[in-house]
Amino acid sequence: MATIRVRNTGELIEGEEAVRSFLTANDVYYNHWDVSVIPSHLQDKYDLTDEQKEEILEALKSDIEDLSAERGYVKWDLISLSDANPNLEELLKKFEEVHTHTEDEVRAIAAGSGIFVIKGSNGYFDVILQPGDVISVPEGNPHFFTLTDERKVVAVRLFIDPAGWVAHPFADPSFQKA
Repeated sequence: MATIRVRNTGELIEGEEAVRSFLTANDVYYNHWDVSVIPSHLQDKYDLTDEQKEEILEALKSDIEDLSAERGYVKWDLISLSDANPNLEELLKKFEEVHTHTEDEVRAIAAGSGIFVIKGSNGYFDVILQPGDVISVPEGNPHFFTLTDERKVVAVRLFIDPAGWVAHPFADPSFQKA
């Protein structure tokens, strides 16, 4: 289950109801999927072949299709980040810059963990995501994604625009790295 760390106060928000309430107040969609449907030989596996990625997507197909029908997504894929990626540091540098998108940024965590750093009405907050957590950062909302100290995540990405992930840098003098 996700937890939230409010950067300017240090407040930690835990528990599904409190997390959902905080995120809803900040216009961030949150849900939770049952990732136990992923075949056991692929759970907690981070160095995935294209075929294995398709197998995970197939296992989550019902949830993906339900969310897509509800929110208008037309394309999805699976991303896996870990120390097995030879260019992990380059990828993280790209992701760890505050940016916006012309559509929602949606992630469903299939394994591992990650952090969305999101600008809210009272400053930035970190959403620490665990397996099963589904989040959608609203279009135009400054944010970025990074890994936890675990340094591994498998996530479903959903898109409205078939072009996929396109970031627009957002210079914010109020942002400070944690």
